Amino acid sequence: MDALPTMNLGARRNEDIALDLLKFVAATAGVGRPAAPSTGFSGAAGAKPDEHVNQLLELYSRCLKAVQGQGPEPAIQAPEPPIRAPQGWTPLP
Repeated sequence: MDALPTMNLGARRNEDIALDLLKFVAATAGVGRPAAPSTGFSGAAGAKPDEHVNQLLELYSRCLKAVQGQGPEPAIQAPEPPIRAPQGWTPLP
């Protein structure tokens, strides 16, 4: 019989934690679940299975980044220049 690796069996890998987080978020938010049929008007047609898979893979990568402490990439925005009155203008009283 092969010897067990020397890792701590109680410790969890980041991938396992990210998978549990994915399951929780997907179940709570309904990600990857086809839209329930309803009577009356309906929105757009349901997403295809490959779209569901892509949504779940994207969510898993985001969960893994969160578990690893990387978080989402911040959006870089250029600072807005201050608003100045044109030269020679005076403000109204």
